[in-house]
Order: sequence, then C-alpha cells, then structure tokens
Amino acid sequence: MEKLAIHGGTPVRSEKIFYGRQWIGDDDVAAVAGTLKGDLITCGPSVTALEKKLCEVTGAKYAVAVCNGTAALHCAAIAAGLGPGDEVITTPLTFAASANCAVYVGAKPVFADVNPETYNIDPDSIEAHITERTKAVVAVDFTGQAVEHDRIREICDKHGLTLIIDAAHAIGTKYNGKPEGSLGDMTCFSFHPVKTITSGEGGAITTNDPELYKKLHLASQHGIVHDPADFVDKNPEGIWVYEMQTLGFNYRMTDFQAALLSSQLKKLTEFSNRRKEIVKRYNEAFADVPELFIQKEIPQSDTTRHLYIIQLKLDKLNCTRREFFDAMSAENVQCQVHYVPVYFFPFYQKMGYEKGLCPVAESIYKGIMSIPLYPMMTDEDVESVITAVKKIINYYRK
Repeated sequence: MEKLAIHGGTPVRSEKIFYGRQWIGDDDVAAVAGTLKGDLITCGPSVTALEKKLCEVTGAKYAVAVCNGTAALHCAAIAAGLGPGDEVITTPLTFAASANCAVYVGAKPVFADVNPETYNIDPDSIEAHITERTKAVVAVDFTGQAVEHDRIREICDKHGLTLIIDAAHAIGTKYNGKPEGSLGDMTCFSFHPVKTITSGEGGAITTNDPELYKKLHLASQHGIVHDPADFVDKNPEGIWVYEMQTLGFNYRMTDFQAALLSSQLKKLTEFSNRRKEIVKRYNEAFADVPELFIQKEIPQSDTTRHLYIIQLKLDKLNCTRREFFDAMSAENVQCQVHYVPVYFFPFYQKMGYEKGLCPVAESIYKGIMSIPLYPMMTDEDVESVITAVKKIINYYRK
C-alpha cells in the first residue's frame, strides 16, 4: 500500500493545486487597460455594453450589472417587494447570501430540503413549506446544475410566489435548451474569480419583466434616476437635477470590471466546454469507486459545472472527512467544502434555527468536498487529482 504524503510519503504533485482559479488572458488585460485609459472608469459605456451582452447570452430582456452576487440577491429581494412578516423558501446547501438576502429586507428564510442525488432544492419540500406568509422562492443552481425549473415554476405560479433563481454557479448552463437567466422572474449571477467567468468581484440580475427591471435598477443605484423622462417633477430646475425616488444602495459595477467581464464572456463557450471535459473524466474515473457517491444530473440540465463534489461514503472508509481532506492537502491537492448548511451558523442559531431541519442536506454535508475544477487545468493536473483521491481511498478502504 502506497504511503500517504501526510504520513511521510511522496505527494502525487510537486506543486499545490486549488479547487478553483480564474483564467485571465492578455485580451482581458487589454480590455481593462483600454477602459482605464478612457474618459470614464465607472458609470460609463462599458457597463451598458456588458448588460446588453448578458441579455444576448442569457436570453433575458433586461440585465442590471452590480458589484457582486450578494448585491444581486439583495436587489432581487427588494424588487420582489419582500419585507417583515414575509417568508422566503430556499436551500440550506448554499452560500449564506441565498438566505441572507431575505434577512436584509426583514423577511424570514425558510429552509427546504434537497434531492439526495442532485443536491438541488427538492420541489416537494418547497411545496411542503409554503404558508400564507410565503412570498418568494430562492432556488439555487447548486454546482451549476439547473434546478427543476418546470416543477418549481408550477409551484410558484400556483401559489403566487416570486421565483428568484440564484445562478451564482450557473452562467452558461441551459435547461431544456434555454439558458439560465431567462427562466425565473429574476436570476442572479456571481462573477467571483472562482466562477466560470470573472470580473474580479461582480454580479448581475436578469429579468424579462420591465417593472422588475426598473426596481432592480433603482435598488442598485441609490434609488436615483437621472433621465428627466423618469422624473416625478416634470419641470426640473436645470440639467444638473436628478431624483432620489426610493431608498437604494450603491451596488454599481465599475467600467473596468465590466470591460473584463465582457472580454471573459467571449470565452464562455470555451471555458464551459473545458469544464465539461474535466467533469466527464472525473465521472469516468470515479464510476467504479464504491467509496464515493457522485452528484447526479437531471437530463434537462446542460450543465456548466462550477464545482465538482465527491461525497465520501464514510461507512466504507477508516477515516473521517477531515482526515481525508487533510490527506488531500498533503498530496498538494487543496479541496474545499461547499457548503456548511446555512442554519448551522451562529447567526442563524441565535435566530432560533436548529439542526435537524433538513436531514438530507445535513447528511450530504457530512461527506462532501469539492475537488479542483477550472478551465486552466491541464490533463496532467486532472489525472493527478484522480490519483490523489484513489490513493487516499485505497489507504483508508475498509
């Protein structure tokens, strides 16, 4: 049996590899540099051009670029009219922002459980948690896989709920041939560096509803309008006049971030295809490993995967998840865990949420970790990750 690096053996890699990484090319640098040398580096034409491009990519009629994915979710909660006394159903197996956006506006997050095979929110659990106070659903495309849109849309229409899709992981994903961004009432994206494309930090909200678009724009721009055609006062004192019509936030994206993202969008298909190649290789390599469960995908989802998650069947291994995680790190393969169930955090515990709310999500959490997945990975990188996983499983196999 090969000695693990954590026990003094030779690591499978000489250099550490991380679970995610951006790919910035010379064309991206040139796009940013060109904007920085221009007249406007914020509130300029690059943001407008980006929003138009996002509409083309997602099939949505409107897009609002913002400073990050959390801001996108907050704006969506505001545009949906959520407030104190309202309930918002979401998944616990997500980044905290998916639930926090409800708290920001005074609403209450309600956690529905997930499908044990896909890890996405379970439509039946959504329906079981609906009350007279439920006003919206925040459905998360976990790891990039599309949620069960048809079923969730049916539930939302039946109960008069706003459907917000948290597609932070899912730029490039399609559901029944339609791109994410045009399927919910509002769809929120993140462009953090570990995502498929990046603007450093950045986000966007897309919608097909003109009224929601106006609310999203106001929420992200201090609640201020500059076009006299939109003024309440139809006789402004001068050309310097602008109107604050509601309470909003400074969630603007800069022009140089927008230039970077527009450049990255040109490579979305290339990045998506490479991610699919790596996922295919991982699926093949782990298909015959009984100590692992690999996330399943619904046939409707043509997925651009943000994360590749392995779930350890700990009853078949003589180690804990922490021991496996640390052993991977010693082999110079740095993993991550996505995610700690949101209501496990002290903030939510203080609000009265208790463990046990979503037993499927909690069970999944105990054994999962994300292994490296990003377009810059070479075939050799991919094989070394596979080698590390199998080496550690062979060592700890019961």
